[in-house]
Amino acid sequence: MTEADIITLGRDAIWITLKLSAPMLVLGLVVGLVISIVQTTTSIQEQTLTFVPKLIVILLSLIVFASWLIQTMMDYTLNLFNWISKI
Repeated sequence: MTEADIITLGRDAIWITLKLSAPMLVLGLVVGLVISIVQTTTSIQEQTLTFVPKLIVILLSLIVFASWLIQTMMDYTLNLFNWISKI
């Protein structure tokens, strides 16, 4: 195993992690931003108001994206096992 192989393995792991977490993070960010704008316009200064909607949206996005998440993780794992078997 060379240094290039290790760097490629690390880069791929980071890329997959970012790719898998992006939908939930983006949706949580959008919901938080919308709620913050509503709070600003209505002068409600409650900090805990954003947690429940964010939690609901993130859980719903996990349900919606579950098949894609699982398929992506399975593809990466199979590629990783194939790569290990070649060593």
